[in-house]
Amino acid sequence: MPRGGMPPRGLTVSWRRRISRSTTLQVTTLPAHLAVIMDGNGRWATSRGLSRSDGHRAGTKAARKVVSECRKLGIRHLTLYTFSKENWARPKEEVSFLFDLFRRFLTNELDQLLEQDIRLKILGEVDALPLATRKVLKHVMASTEHCAGMTLNLAVNYSSRDEIVRAARKLAEAGTPPSEITEDVFAAQLYTAGQPDPDLIIRTSGEQRLSNYLLFQAAYAEFYFTDTFWPDFDEAQLHKALEDFAGRKRRFGKTGEQDT
Repeated sequence: MPRGGMPPRGLTVSWRRRISRSTTLQVTTLPAHLAVIMDGNGRWATSRGLSRSDGHRAGTKAARKVVSECRKLGIRHLTLYTFSKENWARPKEEVSFLFDLFRRFLTNELDQLLEQDIRLKILGEVDALPLATRKVLKHVMASTEHCAGMTLNLAVNYSSRDEIVRAARKLAEAGTPPSEITEDVFAAQLYTAGQPDPDLIIRTSGEQRLSNYLLFQAAYAEFYFTDTFWPDFDEAQLHKALEDFAGRKRRFGKTGEQDT
């Protein structure tokens, strides 16, 4: 993927979908790569008098809906921020529950991934995860390696700053001369190597920050923030974000007149 010039534009697709009997949404431009910060599970649960675990369970249902809908729409790359390195600081019981839920979710979803021709990739340090989780992840990745309909990236045990430092170390260890380190060469050492940068990054729950997520890759990404908690982010909410994205004019450093 070329860097230093114009990043790849989103996939242009003519699409019309009925959301309800009274509303028809038309989106003419879809992102080639959509990234999501799934935020608000705990607050969603608290607002309903439920446990945080209930919120995380509800969050997996929202993830399932968004993955399936993106596949239907033709979005080629979807990245979900699943567990950051900073999340290890949460209570041990919650971390243990999250990995158990994650493991069960992937085990149950394998058939659907294969049926929908979705390839699973992990962004992050897999080897530092619990053994049972690693086994399931590696099994699902190997089972879906041949799938070509969509790439689903799960950022697990992920830190963007760590990813950048890791890439720099790999280049240094390989003895790469400084004069040969270009943006393309550097990007080839990132977890997302071979994939386009995200065109659109969505964050739910009202927070408006990246939280150490895809910092290098987000250079020209559009951002969409919503107050909706992640468990309530459904197909209609996704359509709304995509419609907003389609209405934006992306200039990549040029003037509006140059793009006309």
